[in-house]
Amino acid sequence: MAGDAFEQLEASLLFCPKCRSAMPVRKRLLLILPQGNKFEYLCSRCASICGDKIEPDRPLAPRQYM
Repeated sequence: MAGDAFEQLEASLLFCPKCRSAMPVRKRLLLILPQGNKFEYLCSRCASICGDKIEPDRPLAPRQYM
């Protein structure tokens, strides 16, 4: 039950190595992989890469026919 509370977490602040501070970040799609989409997080001030993550593809919901 506790694991179902959050499906995905979204970063809003990450440490930027260039600014040397926690900064707001933007999420950018980097690659589309078989196991999911790879995103990187860019600093809003200097556009340095602050991190990345792979979001697994969501299975398609089965179609319901009448």
